[in-house]
Amino acid sequence: MPGNNTTQGQRAMMTVLDAPLPELIERLGRAVADAQHALDVNSLDIAKRMSERTVDLGDGQLWSLLALGFTPTFYAFAEATLEAKLTFTIRESTEFSVGGGATGGMAGIFSVTVNAEYSRKYGFEVQGASSIAARLVSLPPPARLHQLLNEIAAQPPVPAASTNTPA
Repeated sequence: MPGNNTTQGQRAMMTVLDAPLPELIERLGRAVADAQHALDVNSLDIAKRMSERTVDLGDGQLWSLLALGFTPTFYAFAEATLEAKLTFTIRESTEFSVGGGATGGMAGIFSVTVNAEYSRKYGFEVQGASSIAARLVSLPPPARLHQLLNEIAAQPPVPAASTNTPA
């Protein structure tokens, strides 16, 4: 069924060409936004844990990590790339050949042979590759959070004997 192969090849090519590129870009954007939100929430959670975690440096005082000047690292997506590559190969070939021969004998008998060949070949290949790459950069905490962290850091340490917070 040669016609069937052509139809399948055309249908496959149209499906790939009709790929929803805007939808892929939208999905990438939403994925980056969701990931950015998760990174921000994680950094805030780390800031909270840094304020709760205290250490005794041997001076009889319990210092929070924030009071010692530690700050959480914030990250931001600096770049996100969606790359898709497709390669199509469609081949169709037709071969037709005719050959023959004639032989004659002494008694007036002749013979003729005719050879006819016809072939039609179809080939369809699709190759694809895709990749998504993202580049993260570290940023300082947002200005208001940085101000709050500095205020927390300026608070005097808690005497070690007045709390049960583990060192």
